[in-house]
Amino acid sequence: MKVNLQPHLNDANADANQPSSQRQLAVSISAIGETLDPSVPLNLCLILDHSGSMRGRSLDNVKKAACLLVDRLSEQDRLSIVVFDHRAKVLVPNQVIAERDYIKQQINRLSADGGTAIDEGLRLGIEELAKGKKDTVSQAFLLTDGENEHGDNNRCLKFAQLASDYNLTLNTLGFGDNWNQDILEKIADAALGSLSHIERPEQAVDKFNSLFTRMQTVGLTNAYLLFSLMPNVRLADLKPVAQVAPETIELPVQTEPDGRFTVRLGDLMKDVERVILANIYLGQLPEGRQAIANVQVRYDDPALDQAGLFSLNMPVYVNVDRTYQPSTNPQVQQSILALAKYRQTQLAEAKLQQGDRAGAATMLQTAAKTALQMGDASAATVLQTSATRLQAGENLSESDRKKTRIVSKTVLQDAPPT
Repeated sequence: MKVNLQPHLNDANADANQPSSQRQLAVSISAIGETLDPSVPLNLCLILDHSGSMRGRSLDNVKKAACLLVDRLSEQDRLSIVVFDHRAKVLVPNQVIAERDYIKQQINRLSADGGTAIDEGLRLGIEELAKGKKDTVSQAFLLTDGENEHGDNNRCLKFAQLASDYNLTLNTLGFGDNWNQDILEKIADAALGSLSHIERPEQAVDKFNSLFTRMQTVGLTNAYLLFSLMPNVRLADLKPVAQVAPETIELPVQTEPDGRFTVRLGDLMKDVERVILANIYLGQLPEGRQAIANVQVRYDDPALDQAGLFSLNMPVYVNVDRTYQPSTNPQVQQSILALAKYRQTQLAEAKLQQGDRAGAATMLQTAAKTALQMGDASAATVLQTSATRLQAGENLSESDRKKTRIVSKTVLQDAPPT
């Protein structure tokens, strides 16, 4: 398994007469493999809410979805299950899949009762997941339908960061309409996972299966993007780096001892691009083809039990001319629009929290137009509907707010091709 690494600038030309210019550097990264590449064992932890509010069809569908995942796991895969109400316990300790019927019996015995303590469930889940992380793809699915009423949300975020430090990916699933979207999104973002919304109980099976299929496509783990900038080139001061595919996430940037910048990528999927967008500023450059940056990926290959591998070091060039003509890259423009859609929606939510309904509606309309520019008609519909409701003096329901957040982060599956 190797890394496919493709850097592109939004405009590959620069004006030699300008003292400063801004560029967006999009870096597409994925795992690519040979036909005979060995498959990597999975290490899955289900962290499931079985509080009183999950009673009935909700818990029944979650149990069905969990049992179907047990059947999909291979004999080399590992599974652990943690459940929580106002307390948390390990239902199935981390183990290689052997006693499928016993595991499903444990799942089906679950009943709904009590309150919600997400942080305790997360703590135990990370502990179980860490036990099987060697040479595996290690991910957790955290499902809840409520607020962390018996826990501490800041503690959740600390555990999410700990998971990231241990190279564990956390995917969050909000069930129904009463879960805290800010906390579940921050948990998923910190541990480079996916945020999903299960609006109706019968969607649980599809959402679990979709996440599991995605987990199966992971080929490389513990990946970091390393990049260095040439003299007279710098990162933007505010929010310099974001992931824009498959989900939009604002990413922290660290500095290596050798001066290079690092961005954690986590798991790399086979033939599914992870796109990172860096906002950079170029100082005045001499005429000609100038190198402005180098990009490289450091990663582990669990199938071969190899860690700390490096991709090729790829230079990034800009053509500097006194008779400047733009040379725009349409794919990078799509990435810029994806990030704009996300940030416009975030601004709308901030305005709504401040009581500025008109400002929020305007920003949502702007985000809807951005989505249309991307060809993401489904997202545009959701965003425009929310804007129209605010303009009509209506309040956004919890369902509306959650749909808006989800479509701001990703391109919906049924969006038409651009």
